[in-house]
Amino acid sequence: MHCLSLKMVCETKIVADDHKSIPGTKNESVITSSLMWPPLSSHPSDMEDSMRSDKVYIREFHPYDQDAAQRIFYEGLKERIPNTAFRGLKQQPKALILYVVLTLMCFVITKSLLLSCCVPIILMGLRYYFSRKVILGYLEHVLHTDMSDVEQYYMKPAGSCFWVAVLNGKVVGIVAAKGNEEENNVELCRMSVDSSYRGKGIAKALGHKVMEFAILNSYSSIVLGTTAVKMAAHKLYESLGFAHMGVIENYSLPGMDNTILERMFFQLRYHRYSLQLHEE
Repeated sequence: MHCLSLKMVCETKIVADDHKSIPGTKNESVITSSLMWPPLSSHPSDMEDSMRSDKVYIREFHPYDQDAAQRIFYEGLKERIPNTAFRGLKQQPKALILYVVLTLMCFVITKSLLLSCCVPIILMGLRYYFSRKVILGYLEHVLHTDMSDVEQYYMKPAGSCFWVAVLNGKVVGIVAAKGNEEENNVELCRMSVDSSYRGKGIAKALGHKVMEFAILNSYSSIVLGTTAVKMAAHKLYESLGFAHMGVIENYSLPGMDNTILERMFFQLRYHRYSLQLHEE
């Protein structure tokens, strides 16, 4: 059996919770760094006040973090509206060809260059409208399911957990791990970092935390799925050691109507990644 080195997983400039100091915390080891924990109080805000510095540290979710976690997730997903509508078009050759054909047909029928130039603008406007409609609908769905009560969905079930990244006393990032006992794997999900704090290695530190959790709980692999258009997200997963397992074209999000117009102006590619921790 070949296992990933725990040293490799935990080699980050972050500090995790001292699980012996916080009642009700899941049993896990502590990521170490050059910083040492001050005496911990029972309330996260008191703990964060004592840790105000330019260092990022990761700790388990507390009900006190519910609003901050929802805000970071909501704002992060809303950023995908223009990315999916415009940048995502480069990954949809069939849609691109259709739009070109519609533009040419307009010119052939009307013989008007002005009207023909308006067609791409109208098409892009429709792409933005449907991207906004679908993604906001998905956000509404998520904020009424698992993200409505993180404590209930992630902290109470065995084999799952939710963490927040804290910088200068402020929650700036989130990530969850959802265990699947039947498949003996854990899903990395709900990862998001406040846009004002990106580029500081926070997402990578959150990913390392999930990897540590998976190893300590003897999961054989970590899986994740993403509809992200930006290559930065995919490069992050690859840098963490994840292998791309395939892509699902025309992926449907919860809440989609799947009408002809919606399919014409909104398309998603769902990428699957996996990280094998050990072979049995």
